Amino acid sequence: MRGTVWTAANQLGVVAGTPAELQSALLSGVPRTLRLGRTGQDPAAVDELARILREFGHVRVVVEQVADSGPPPSRPVDLADPAAVCAADPLLITAAYEKDTTGHGGLRTAWLRAGQALIRDQDPAGRATALLAALPAAAAPQLRATLTELAAGSCWSVSWARDRAGAEPRLPGPVAALTVAAGRLLIAERTGAVRYLDAEPHTAPASGRVTAMAATGDDTVLLLDERGRLHTRGPGTRLTAAVTATLAAHPGTALAAAGDTVLVGDRHGSVHAFGPAGVDQAAPHSGRVTALAATGTLVWSGGADGAVWLWSPGGTRRPAPLTERPCPVVALHAADTPEGPAVAVAWADGLAALHRPGTKGVPTFRPGPAIRAVAVIPGSGQLALATDEMLICLRAG
Repeated sequence: MRGTVWTAANQLGVVAGTPAELQSALLSGVPRTLRLGRTGQDPAAVDELARILREFGHVRVVVEQVADSGPPPSRPVDLADPAAVCAADPLLITAAYEKDTTGHGGLRTAWLRAGQALIRDQDPAGRATALLAALPAAAAPQLRATLTELAAGSCWSVSWARDRAGAEPRLPGPVAALTVAAGRLLIAERTGAVRYLDAEPHTAPASGRVTAMAATGDDTVLLLDERGRLHTRGPGTRLTAAVTATLAAHPGTALAAAGDTVLVGDRHGSVHAFGPAGVDQAAPHSGRVTALAATGTLVWSGGADGAVWLWSPGGTRRPAPLTERPCPVVALHAADTPEGPAVAVAWADGLAALHRPGTKGVPTFRPGPAIRAVAVIPGSGQLALATDEMLICLRAG
């Protein structure tokens, strides 16, 4: 069933590992058509998922009878051999790992964690990179070394990764937001606890689940909760107090800060820049603003419409979006690099992209689970991304 759900989720542009998660992910979207019956899928799982989704009523399900013309494998794949696993049919590997509960040094855990990304068509080096990023902390050292060799042809290398289980250093609770302060990666948990990587947490005065975070130049950390209200940890200023009061009456949907400017998005598609000289605003999106990033005088906004716009308070927005895809933006972050600002973007279908100045192409990465936050590490331009279970740092080749 898991492989069938992942295949359906990829087709529909959402992230899900169970029928219930698939239903939940589809609730906020328009009704769509799902075609099931791909070669290699378990017919019983296809029929069961079709039945569940038809009862849900929000998706038109078409089950296609596809003849399986591929010859069966001559022998079972060795599930402890990462090279064989990366080269085999990913749906067959998924089904095998569901039946075989042996850990295989951490390879099974990594596959089931990153599986929605792994079942997409890609070369073995890409699968090895995703598996390497998804490995549990306690994975066998030889497995990690082998996957690193197999991933050599990928456009990404894994700098480090943390998860919420296994050996130290351990990732704390689920990450809600990432940013950079004083050149260091700052992590906000859903509960409002804020910490630098490898440091002790400081409980922030958030009364609801955290959805966004920003750091100002005076060591103040700003947190936006799920109700759209602002909470301050640190000295604060008259400006942050004014923004807090504003959002108490008019909730925000996204948050960023740069210098002495605080930026807030709203559900109508507008971005408000609160600064010492007053408030400037733009309305770049159709629908809710879902993510903001800022550095210097530049602002990037992402929306439920899937677009990312570049804007400068007091100026005009660019004539075309930086990027646009047919699913909502869920996270943004920008940081200065020696070549200029780099921008990380993540979308609701589990894809992250890193836009770097002076380079051709935009490298993308899918960890498998839903991405909750992204950050560009200053100077190095590395990409950090968080899922519910992991925090991963990648270097683009």
